[in-house]
Amino acid sequence: MSGTFVGMPAFPEAAREAVGNATLRANLRHATHTIRAKRAKAVAEVSDWAELREAGKRIKDHTLRHLDRYLVQLEEAVTAAGGTVHWAADADEANEIVTQLVKMTGESEVVKVKSMATQEIGLNEALLEAGIRAYETDLAELIVQLGDDRPSHILVPAIHRNRAEIRDIFRQEMSEWGRPAPEGLTDTPAELAEAARLHLREKFLRAKVGVSGANFMVAETGTLVVVESEGNGRMCLTLPETLISVVGIEKIVPTWRDLEVFLQTLPRSSTAERMNPYTSTWTGTTDGDGPQTFHLVLLDNGRTDTLADEVGRQALRCIRCSACLNVCPVYERAGGHAYGSVYPGPIGAILSPQLRGTASEIDASLPYASSLCGACYEVCPVAIDIPEVLVHLRERVVEGGPVVREGNKTVLKPAKGHAAERAAMRAARWAFSHPGALRTGQRLASRTRRLHPRTLPGPGRAWSGTRDLPAVPAEPFRDWWQRTNGGTDEKGTAK
Repeated sequence: MSGTFVGMPAFPEAAREAVGNATLRANLRHATHTIRAKRAKAVAEVSDWAELREAGKRIKDHTLRHLDRYLVQLEEAVTAAGGTVHWAADADEANEIVTQLVKMTGESEVVKVKSMATQEIGLNEALLEAGIRAYETDLAELIVQLGDDRPSHILVPAIHRNRAEIRDIFRQEMSEWGRPAPEGLTDTPAELAEAARLHLREKFLRAKVGVSGANFMVAETGTLVVVESEGNGRMCLTLPETLISVVGIEKIVPTWRDLEVFLQTLPRSSTAERMNPYTSTWTGTTDGDGPQTFHLVLLDNGRTDTLADEVGRQALRCIRCSACLNVCPVYERAGGHAYGSVYPGPIGAILSPQLRGTASEIDASLPYASSLCGACYEVCPVAIDIPEVLVHLRERVVEGGPVVREGNKTVLKPAKGHAAERAAMRAARWAFSHPGALRTGQRLASRTRRLHPRTLPGPGRAWSGTRDLPAVPAEPFRDWWQRTNGGTDEKGTAK
Protein backbone atom coordinates (compact mmCIF):
# COMPACT_ATOMS: atom_id res chain seq x y z
CA MET A 1 0.00 0.00 0.00
CA SER A 2 1.25 3.51 -0.72
CA GLY A 3 2.70 5.58 2.06
CA THR A 4 0.81 7.58 4.62
CA PHE A 5 -0.33 11.11 3.98
CA VAL A 6 2.76 13.25 3.58
CA GLY A 7 3.96 14.69 6.88
CA MET A 8 1.39 12.87 9.02
CA PRO A 9 2.45 12.15 12.61
CA ALA A 10 1.13 9.29 14.77
CA PHE A 11 -2.58 9.36 15.51
CA PRO A 12 -2.40 10.78 19.07
CA GLU A 13 -0.40 13.81 17.94
CA ALA A 14 -2.53 14.43 14.84
CA ALA A 15 -5.74 13.98 16.83
CA ARG A 16 -4.59 16.39 19.51
CA GLU A 17 -4.18 19.12 16.92
CA ALA A 18 -7.52 18.31 15.26
CA VAL A 19 -9.43 18.41 18.54
CA GLY A 20 -8.23 21.98 19.04
CA ASN A 21 -9.83 23.09 15.75
CA ALA A 22 -13.28 24.36 16.76
CA THR A 23 -14.46 24.82 13.15
CA LEU A 24 -13.47 21.29 12.21
CA ARG A 25 -15.24 19.81 15.22
CA ALA A 26 -18.40 21.78 14.51
CA ASN A 27 -18.42 20.66 10.87
CA LEU A 28 -17.91 17.02 11.85
CA ARG A 29 -20.44 17.05 14.66
CA HIS A 30 -23.18 18.54 12.46
CA ALA A 31 -22.51 16.22 9.52
CA THR A 32 -22.09 12.93 11.40
CA HIS A 33 -25.13 13.50 13.63
CA THR A 34 -27.27 14.32 10.60
CA ILE A 35 -26.13 11.28 8.61
CA ARG A 36 -26.46 8.84 11.50
CA ALA A 37 -30.01 10.02 12.32
CA LYS A 38 -31.09 9.58 8.69
CA ARG A 39 -29.46 6.17 8.52
CA ALA A 40 -31.20 4.96 11.67
CA LYS A 41 -34.55 5.97 10.21
CA ALA A 42 -33.85 4.25 6.88
CA VAL A 43 -32.70 1.03 8.52
CA ALA A 44 -35.72 0.97 10.85
CA GLU A 45 -37.97 0.70 7.79
CA VAL A 46 -36.61 -2.77 6.99
CA SER A 47 -38.18 -5.51 9.08
CA ASP A 48 -35.53 -8.10 8.17
CA TRP A 49 -32.45 -5.90 8.59
CA ALA A 50 -30.80 -8.37 10.98
CA GLU A 51 -31.28 -11.19 8.46
CA LEU A 52 -29.88 -9.05 5.62
CA ARG A 53 -26.88 -8.18 7.78
CA GLU A 54 -26.21 -11.83 8.53
CA ALA A 55 -26.67 -12.74 4.86
CA GLY A 56 -24.13 -10.10 3.84
CA LYS A 57 -21.66 -11.40 6.38
CA ARG A 58 -22.02 -15.00 5.21
CA ILE A 59 -21.76 -14.12 1.52
CA LYS A 60 -18.58 -12.16 2.14
CA ASP A 61 -17.04 -14.86 4.34
CA HIS A 62 -17.86 -17.56 1.79
CA THR A 63 -16.37 -15.48 -1.02
CA LEU A 64 -13.17 -14.78 0.91
CA ARG A 65 -12.73 -18.50 1.68
CA HIS A 66 -12.97 -19.28 -2.04
CA LEU A 67 -11.48 -16.05 -3.40
CA ASP A 68 -9.03 -17.81 -5.72
CA ARG A 69 -11.83 -19.68 -7.51
CA TYR A 70 -14.11 -16.67 -7.87
CA LEU A 71 -11.33 -14.41 -9.16
CA VAL A 72 -10.50 -16.88 -11.91
CA GLN A 73 -14.20 -17.13 -12.77
CA LEU A 74 -14.42 -13.34 -12.91
CA GLU A 75 -11.39 -13.07 -15.21
CA GLU A 76 -12.87 -15.63 -17.60
CA ALA A 77 -16.23 -13.85 -17.67
CA VAL A 78 -14.74 -10.38 -18.21
CA THR A 79 -12.48 -11.67 -20.99
CA ALA A 80 -15.37 -13.47 -22.69
CA ALA A 81 -17.36 -10.21 -22.63
CA GLY A 82 -14.61 -8.28 -24.44
CA GLY A 83 -12.67 -6.83 -21.53
CA THR A 84 -9.03 -7.24 -20.55
CA VAL A 85 -7.96 -8.21 -17.02
CA HIS A 86 -4.69 -7.11 -15.43
CA TRP A 87 -3.34 -8.31 -12.08
CA ALA A 88 -1.51 -5.85 -9.81
CA ALA A 89 0.37 -7.14 -6.78
CA ASP A 90 0.94 -3.70 -5.28
CA ALA A 91 0.41 0.03 -5.76
CA ASP A 92 3.43 0.56 -7.99
CA GLU A 93 2.39 -2.20 -10.37
CA ALA A 94 -1.19 -0.93 -10.53
CA ASN A 95 -0.07 2.64 -11.22
CA GLU A 96 2.30 1.46 -13.95
CA ILE A 97 -0.46 -0.57 -15.62
CA VAL A 98 -2.93 2.32 -15.63
CA THR A 99 -0.32 4.84 -16.77
CA GLN A 100 0.70 2.69 -19.74
CA LEU A 101 -2.93 2.04 -20.69
CA VAL A 102 -3.66 5.77 -20.79
CA LYS A 103 -0.48 6.47 -22.76
CA MET A 104 -1.53 3.88 -25.33
CA THR A 105 -4.62 5.98 -26.07
CA GLY A 106 -2.50 9.07 -26.74
CA GLU A 107 -4.54 11.09 -24.24
CA SER A 108 -3.14 13.34 -21.51
CA GLU A 109 -6.19 13.61 -19.27
CA VAL A 110 -8.77 11.30 -17.68
CA VAL A 111 -12.04 11.76 -15.81
CA LYS A 112 -12.46 9.76 -12.63
CA VAL A 113 -15.31 8.21 -10.69
CA LYS A 114 -14.90 8.43 -6.90
CA SER A 115 -12.63 5.52 -5.98
CA MET A 116 -11.01 4.57 -2.68
CA ALA A 117 -8.73 2.06 -4.41
CA THR A 118 -7.16 4.68 -6.70
CA GLN A 119 -6.66 6.98 -3.71
CA GLU A 120 -5.07 4.10 -1.82
CA ILE A 121 -2.42 3.59 -4.50
CA GLY A 122 -1.87 7.30 -5.21
CA LEU A 123 -2.95 6.99 -8.84
CA ASN A 124 -3.56 10.69 -9.45
CA GLU A 125 -0.03 11.54 -8.37
CA ALA A 126 1.45 8.72 -10.47
CA LEU A 127 -0.46 9.89 -13.55
CA LEU A 128 0.63 13.48 -13.02
CA GLU A 129 4.28 12.40 -12.93
CA ALA A 130 3.70 10.83 -16.33
CA GLY A 131 2.17 14.05 -17.69
CA ILE A 132 -1.44 12.88 -17.39
CA ARG A 133 -3.97 14.96 -15.48
CA ALA A 134 -6.80 13.21 -13.63
CA TYR A 135 -10.00 15.13 -12.92
CA GLU A 136 -12.16 14.06 -10.00
CA THR A 137 -15.86 14.32 -10.86
CA ASP A 138 -17.57 13.47 -7.56
CA LEU A 139 -18.60 16.77 -5.96
CA ALA A 140 -16.84 16.14 -2.67
CA GLU A 141 -13.74 14.76 -4.39
CA LEU A 142 -13.74 17.82 -6.65
CA ILE A 143 -13.73 20.07 -3.57
CA VAL A 144 -10.83 18.11 -2.10
CA GLN A 145 -8.87 18.22 -5.36
CA LEU A 146 -9.42 21.93 -6.00
CA GLY A 147 -8.47 22.72 -2.39
CA ASP A 148 -5.22 20.68 -2.64
CA ASP A 149 -6.60 18.75 0.31
CA ARG A 150 -7.01 15.16 1.45
CA PRO A 151 -10.28 13.22 1.82
CA SER A 152 -11.40 12.80 5.42
CA HIS A 153 -14.45 10.55 5.10
CA ILE A 154 -15.27 7.47 3.02
CA LEU A 155 -18.68 8.68 1.84
CA VAL A 156 -18.27 12.46 2.13
CA PRO A 157 -14.57 13.19 1.51
CA ALA A 158 -15.04 16.95 2.12
CA ILE A 159 -17.02 16.52 5.35
CA HIS A 160 -14.47 18.71 7.14
CA ARG A 161 -15.41 21.69 4.92
CA ASN A 162 -18.39 23.98 5.40
CA ARG A 163 -20.29 25.84 2.66
CA ALA A 164 -18.35 29.09 3.04
CA GLU A 165 -15.04 27.27 2.68
CA ILE A 166 -16.29 25.43 -0.41
CA ARG A 167 -17.45 28.71 -2.01
CA ASP A 168 -14.00 30.23 -1.45
CA ILE A 169 -12.27 27.18 -2.95
CA PHE A 170 -14.47 27.31 -6.05
CA ARG A 171 -13.90 31.05 -6.50
CA GLN A 172 -10.13 30.79 -6.15
CA GLU A 173 -9.28 27.48 -7.81
CA MET A 174 -11.81 26.52 -10.49
CA SER A 175 -10.28 28.74 -13.14
CA GLU A 176 -6.94 26.93 -12.77
CA TRP A 177 -8.58 23.57 -13.56
CA GLY A 178 -11.07 24.56 -16.25
CA ARG A 179 -14.24 26.61 -16.37
CA PRO A 180 -14.15 29.29 -13.64
CA ALA A 181 -16.80 29.69 -10.96
CA PRO A 182 -19.72 32.00 -11.87
CA GLU A 183 -19.46 35.64 -10.89
CA GLY A 184 -21.00 36.42 -7.52
CA LEU A 185 -21.07 32.78 -6.42
CA THR A 186 -22.66 32.42 -2.97
CA ASP A 187 -22.52 29.55 -0.48
CA THR A 188 -26.05 28.26 -1.11
CA PRO A 189 -25.99 24.52 -1.92
CA ALA A 190 -27.88 24.96 -5.20
CA GLU A 191 -25.39 27.52 -6.53
CA LEU A 192 -22.39 25.48 -5.44
CA ALA A 193 -23.80 22.38 -7.13
CA GLU A 194 -24.53 24.30 -10.33
CA ALA A 195 -20.99 25.73 -10.38
CA ALA A 196 -19.59 22.19 -10.11
CA ARG A 197 -22.00 20.93 -12.78
CA LEU A 198 -20.95 23.59 -15.30
CA HIS A 199 -17.27 23.07 -14.49
CA LEU A 200 -17.45 19.29 -14.95
CA ARG A 201 -19.72 19.18 -18.00
CA GLU A 202 -16.99 20.27 -20.39
CA LYS A 203 -14.66 17.60 -19.00
CA PHE A 204 -17.23 14.84 -19.43
CA LEU A 205 -17.83 15.82 -23.05
CA ARG A 206 -14.13 16.13 -23.88
CA ALA A 207 -12.57 13.14 -22.07
CA LYS A 208 -11.66 10.03 -24.05
CA VAL A 209 -10.55 7.97 -21.03
CA GLY A 210 -12.44 7.25 -17.84
CA VAL A 211 -11.06 5.72 -14.64
CA SER A 212 -13.24 4.10 -12.01
CA GLY A 213 -13.31 1.71 -9.13
CA ALA A 214 -16.27 -0.55 -8.40
CA ASN A 215 -18.46 -1.26 -5.41
CA PHE A 216 -18.97 -4.87 -6.51
CA MET A 217 -17.83 -7.36 -9.16
CA VAL A 218 -20.10 -10.30 -10.04
CA ALA A 219 -18.04 -13.41 -10.74
CA GLU A 220 -20.66 -15.38 -12.69
CA THR A 221 -21.12 -12.70 -15.38
CA GLY A 222 -18.03 -10.49 -15.15
CA THR A 223 -20.24 -7.51 -14.34
CA LEU A 224 -18.95 -4.48 -12.44
CA VAL A 225 -21.23 -2.27 -10.35
CA VAL A 226 -20.93 1.36 -9.23
CA VAL A 227 -23.55 2.95 -6.99
CA GLU A 228 -23.67 6.73 -6.56
CA SER A 229 -25.97 9.67 -5.94
CA GLU A 230 -24.91 12.41 -8.36
CA GLY A 231 -24.76 10.94 -11.87
CA ASN A 232 -21.12 11.85 -12.43
CA GLY A 233 -20.22 8.18 -12.30
CA ARG A 234 -22.72 7.34 -15.02
CA MET A 235 -21.14 10.03 -17.23
CA CYS A 236 -17.61 8.68 -16.68
CA LEU A 237 -18.72 5.10 -17.28
CA THR A 238 -20.59 5.72 -20.53
CA LEU A 239 -19.08 8.69 -22.42
CA PRO A 240 -15.32 7.93 -22.73
CA GLU A 241 -14.02 5.61 -25.42
CA THR A 242 -11.78 3.76 -22.96
CA LEU A 243 -12.68 2.72 -19.41
CA ILE A 244 -10.12 1.53 -16.85
CA SER A 245 -11.42 0.15 -13.56
CA VAL A 246 -9.10 -0.40 -10.58
CA VAL A 247 -10.76 -2.69 -8.04
CA GLY A 248 -9.60 -4.45 -4.89
CA ILE A 249 -9.84 -8.22 -5.17
CA GLU A 250 -12.14 -8.38 -2.12
CA LYS A 251 -14.94 -6.52 -3.92
CA ILE A 252 -16.14 -9.68 -5.66
CA VAL A 253 -19.47 -11.47 -5.05
CA PRO A 254 -20.31 -14.85 -6.59
CA THR A 255 -23.72 -14.22 -8.19
CA TRP A 256 -26.33 -11.62 -9.11
CA ARG A 257 -28.53 -13.01 -6.37
CA ASP A 258 -25.80 -12.18 -3.82
CA LEU A 259 -25.64 -8.64 -5.18
CA GLU A 260 -29.31 -8.17 -4.26
CA VAL A 261 -28.45 -8.26 -0.54
CA PHE A 262 -25.88 -5.49 -0.76
CA LEU A 263 -28.03 -3.27 -2.95
CA GLN A 264 -30.41 -3.17 0.00
CA THR A 265 -27.90 -2.69 2.82
CA LEU A 266 -25.32 -0.36 1.24
CA PRO A 267 -27.51 2.63 0.34
CA ARG A 268 -29.36 2.60 3.67
CA SER A 269 -26.11 2.35 5.64
CA SER A 270 -24.26 5.00 3.65
CA THR A 271 -26.54 7.70 2.25
CA ALA A 272 -29.68 6.63 4.18
CA GLU A 273 -31.48 6.07 0.86
CA ARG A 274 -33.76 3.14 0.06
CA MET A 275 -31.77 2.71 -3.13
CA ASN A 276 -29.04 4.67 -4.85
CA PRO A 277 -30.25 7.17 -7.47
CA TYR A 278 -27.66 5.76 -9.89
CA THR A 279 -26.73 2.08 -10.01
CA SER A 280 -24.51 1.51 -13.04
CA THR A 281 -23.53 -1.97 -14.25
CA TRP A 282 -21.34 -2.93 -17.18
CA THR A 283 -20.16 -6.22 -18.58
CA GLY A 284 -17.20 -6.00 -20.94
CA THR A 285 -17.89 -3.99 -24.09
CA THR A 286 -20.78 -3.66 -26.56
CA ASP A 287 -20.45 -2.42 -30.13
CA GLY A 288 -21.80 1.11 -30.49
CA ASP A 289 -22.76 1.47 -26.82
CA GLY A 290 -20.49 2.89 -24.14
CA PRO A 291 -16.68 2.52 -23.97
CA GLN A 292 -15.29 0.34 -26.74
CA THR A 293 -12.24 -0.66 -24.71
CA PHE A 294 -12.47 -1.92 -21.13
CA HIS A 295 -9.62 -2.80 -18.78
CA LEU A 296 -10.03 -4.25 -15.28
CA VAL A 297 -7.06 -3.93 -12.93
CA LEU A 298 -7.43 -6.33 -10.00
CA LEU A 299 -5.56 -4.91 -7.02
CA ASP A 300 -4.02 -6.95 -4.21
CA ASN A 301 -1.80 -4.46 -2.35
CA GLY A 302 -1.81 -6.31 0.98
CA ARG A 303 -5.21 -7.96 0.71
CA THR A 304 -3.98 -11.56 0.49
CA ASP A 305 -1.74 -10.86 3.49
CA THR A 306 -4.81 -9.67 5.37
CA LEU A 307 -6.71 -12.75 4.23
CA ALA A 308 -4.12 -14.93 5.95
CA ASP A 309 -5.07 -13.47 9.36
CA GLU A 310 -8.01 -15.46 10.74
CA VAL A 311 -9.15 -12.59 12.98
CA GLY A 312 -8.18 -9.59 10.87
CA ARG A 313 -9.54 -10.90 7.56
CA GLN A 314 -13.08 -9.86 8.47
CA ALA A 315 -12.02 -6.29 7.60
CA LEU A 316 -12.15 -7.42 3.96
CA ARG A 317 -15.93 -7.77 4.25
CA CYS A 318 -16.17 -3.96 4.28
CA ILE A 319 -18.47 -2.49 1.61
CA ARG A 320 -17.28 1.09 2.31
CA CYS A 321 -20.60 2.40 3.63
CA SER A 322 -18.94 4.64 6.30
CA ALA A 323 -21.62 3.93 8.92
CA CYS A 324 -18.90 3.17 11.47
CA LEU A 325 -17.38 6.63 11.01
CA ASN A 326 -20.64 8.41 11.68
CA VAL A 327 -21.18 6.77 15.08
CA CYS A 328 -17.57 6.80 16.27
CA PRO A 329 -16.90 9.30 19.09
CA VAL A 330 -13.20 9.34 18.25
CA TYR A 331 -13.73 10.12 14.56
CA GLU A 332 -16.30 12.81 15.39
CA ARG A 333 -13.72 14.70 17.43
CA ALA A 334 -10.49 13.96 15.57
CA GLY A 335 -11.69 13.92 11.94
CA GLY A 336 -10.40 11.77 9.13
CA HIS A 337 -7.02 13.33 8.44
CA ALA A 338 -5.65 12.22 11.81
CA TYR A 339 -5.73 8.60 10.62
CA GLY A 340 -3.09 9.31 7.97
CA SER A 341 -4.85 7.13 5.39
CA VAL A 342 -7.57 7.25 2.77
CA TYR A 343 -9.41 4.86 5.09
CA PRO A 344 -10.29 6.87 8.20
CA GLY A 345 -12.41 6.03 11.21
CA PRO A 346 -12.89 2.62 12.82
CA ILE A 347 -12.59 0.63 9.59
CA GLY A 348 -9.39 2.51 8.72
CA ALA A 349 -7.98 1.73 12.17
CA ILE A 350 -8.13 -1.99 11.36
CA LEU A 351 -7.70 -1.97 7.58
CA SER A 352 -4.69 0.31 7.10
CA PRO A 353 -2.41 -1.46 9.63
CA GLN A 354 -3.13 -4.74 7.86
CA LEU A 355 -2.67 -3.48 4.29
CA ARG A 356 0.42 -1.44 5.15
CA GLY A 357 1.76 -3.32 8.16
CA THR A 358 2.52 -1.80 11.56
CA ALA A 359 6.15 -0.81 11.00
CA SER A 360 5.46 2.94 10.78
CA GLU A 361 4.64 5.03 13.82
CA ILE A 362 1.22 6.02 12.55
CA ASP A 363 0.16 2.50 11.57
CA ALA A 364 1.25 1.17 14.96
CA SER A 365 -0.88 3.85 16.63
CA LEU A 366 -4.10 3.28 14.64
CA PRO A 367 -5.36 0.22 16.59
CA TYR A 368 -5.43 2.51 19.63
CA ALA A 369 -7.57 5.14 17.87
CA SER A 370 -10.73 3.82 19.50
CA SER A 371 -12.59 3.76 22.79
CA LEU A 372 -13.75 0.17 22.05
CA CYS A 373 -17.34 1.29 22.71
CA GLY A 374 -18.63 -1.13 20.06
CA ALA A 375 -20.93 1.33 18.25
CA CYS A 376 -19.10 0.60 14.98
CA TYR A 377 -19.91 -3.12 15.20
CA GLU A 378 -23.57 -2.43 15.92
CA VAL A 379 -24.08 -0.41 12.72
CA CYS A 380 -21.86 -2.41 10.36
CA PRO A 381 -24.08 -3.93 7.62
CA VAL A 382 -21.73 -6.92 7.25
CA ALA A 383 -21.12 -7.41 11.00
CA ILE A 384 -17.39 -6.70 11.11
CA ASP A 385 -16.41 -6.99 14.78
CA ILE A 386 -14.12 -3.97 14.67
CA PRO A 387 -13.42 -3.94 18.45
CA GLU A 388 -12.26 -7.56 18.26
CA VAL A 389 -9.85 -6.77 15.43
CA LEU A 390 -8.60 -3.63 17.22
CA VAL A 391 -7.67 -5.65 20.30
CA HIS A 392 -6.09 -8.30 18.07
CA LEU A 393 -3.95 -5.67 16.32
CA ARG A 394 -2.99 -4.04 19.63
CA GLU A 395 -1.61 -7.39 20.72
CA ARG A 396 0.36 -7.59 17.47
CA VAL A 397 1.82 -4.11 18.00
CA VAL A 398 2.82 -4.78 21.59
CA GLU A 399 3.93 -8.40 21.40
CA GLY A 400 4.93 -8.80 17.75
CA GLY A 401 4.58 -12.33 16.39
CA PRO A 402 4.02 -14.23 13.14
CA VAL A 403 2.31 -12.46 10.23
CA VAL A 404 2.24 -12.68 6.44
CA ARG A 405 3.78 -9.77 4.53
CA GLU A 406 4.01 -9.70 0.73
CA GLY A 407 3.00 -13.35 0.67
CA ASN A 408 5.80 -14.48 2.98
CA LYS A 409 5.58 -15.59 6.59
CA THR A 410 7.60 -13.39 8.91
CA VAL A 411 7.86 -12.58 12.59
CA LEU A 412 7.26 -9.01 13.69
CA LYS A 413 9.28 -7.46 16.46
CA PRO A 414 7.35 -5.67 19.19
CA ALA A 415 6.85 -1.98 18.41
CA LYS A 416 8.91 0.56 20.30
CA GLY A 417 7.36 2.46 23.17
CA HIS A 418 5.29 -0.40 24.57
CA ALA A 419 7.75 -1.94 27.03
CA ALA A 420 5.73 -0.84 30.07
CA GLU A 421 2.53 -2.21 28.56
CA ARG A 422 4.18 -5.56 27.81
CA ALA A 423 5.54 -5.76 31.34
CA ALA A 424 2.14 -4.94 32.83
CA MET A 425 0.34 -7.54 30.71
CA ARG A 426 2.91 -10.23 31.52
CA ALA A 427 2.65 -9.42 35.22
CA ALA A 428 -1.14 -9.66 34.98
CA ARG A 429 -0.89 -12.99 33.18
CA TRP A 430 1.41 -14.36 35.88
CA ALA A 431 -0.87 -13.11 38.68
CA PHE A 432 -4.02 -14.57 37.14
CA SER A 433 -2.31 -17.94 36.71
CA HIS A 434 -1.25 -17.99 40.43
CA PRO A 435 -4.42 -17.71 42.56
CA GLY A 436 -2.54 -17.45 45.84
CA ALA A 437 -0.48 -14.50 44.66
CA LEU A 438 -3.59 -12.82 43.20
CA ARG A 439 -5.47 -13.21 46.49
CA THR A 440 -2.56 -11.76 48.48
CA GLY A 441 -2.24 -8.82 46.09
CA GLN A 442 -5.95 -8.06 46.28
CA ARG A 443 -5.91 -8.05 50.08
CA LEU A 444 -2.83 -5.85 50.17
CA ALA A 445 -4.42 -3.41 47.71
CA SER A 446 -7.59 -3.18 49.82
CA ARG A 447 -5.74 -2.57 53.10
CA THR A 448 -3.56 0.17 51.60
CA ARG A 449 -6.24 1.82 49.48
CA ARG A 450 -6.13 5.12 51.41
CA LEU A 451 -2.48 5.49 50.42
CA HIS A 452 -3.11 5.02 46.69
CA PRO A 453 -2.32 8.05 44.45
CA ARG A 454 -5.04 9.73 42.39
CA THR A 455 -2.91 9.55 39.24
CA LEU A 456 -0.40 7.03 37.98
CA PRO A 457 3.31 7.87 37.85
CA GLY A 458 5.61 7.67 34.83
CA PRO A 459 4.09 6.31 31.59
CA GLY A 460 0.84 5.73 33.46
CA ARG A 461 0.15 9.46 33.36
CA ALA A 462 -0.97 9.13 29.75
CA TRP A 463 -3.86 6.97 30.99
CA SER A 464 -4.78 8.65 34.27
CA GLY A 465 -4.38 12.17 32.89
CA THR A 466 -7.87 11.96 31.38
CA ARG A 467 -9.46 9.30 33.61
CA ASP A 468 -10.17 8.74 37.28
CA LEU A 469 -8.42 5.75 38.77
CA PRO A 470 -11.04 3.21 39.88
CA ALA A 471 -11.39 3.05 43.65
CA VAL A 472 -10.18 -0.15 45.29
CA PRO A 473 -12.97 -1.79 47.37
CA ALA A 474 -12.67 -2.21 51.10
CA GLU A 475 -12.28 -5.97 50.70
CA PRO A 476 -11.61 -8.30 47.77
CA PHE A 477 -14.57 -9.98 46.09
CA ARG A 478 -13.35 -13.43 47.15
CA ASP A 479 -13.30 -12.40 50.82
CA TRP A 480 -16.77 -10.88 50.52
CA TRP A 481 -18.09 -14.05 48.88
CA GLN A 482 -16.70 -16.26 51.62
CA ARG A 483 -17.92 -13.96 54.39
CA THR A 484 -21.46 -13.61 53.03
CA ASN A 485 -21.85 -17.04 51.48
CA GLY A 486 -22.31 -15.39 48.09
CA GLY A 487 -24.75 -12.80 49.40
CA THR A 488 -27.11 -15.29 51.09
CA ASP A 489 -27.73 -16.45 54.68
CA GLU A 490 -27.20 -19.98 55.94
CA LYS A 491 -30.62 -21.04 54.56
CA GLY A 492 -29.75 -19.78 51.08
CA THR A 493 -32.02 -16.74 51.27
CA ALA A 494 -30.71 -13.54 49.65
CA LYS A 495 -29.69 -10.94 52.22
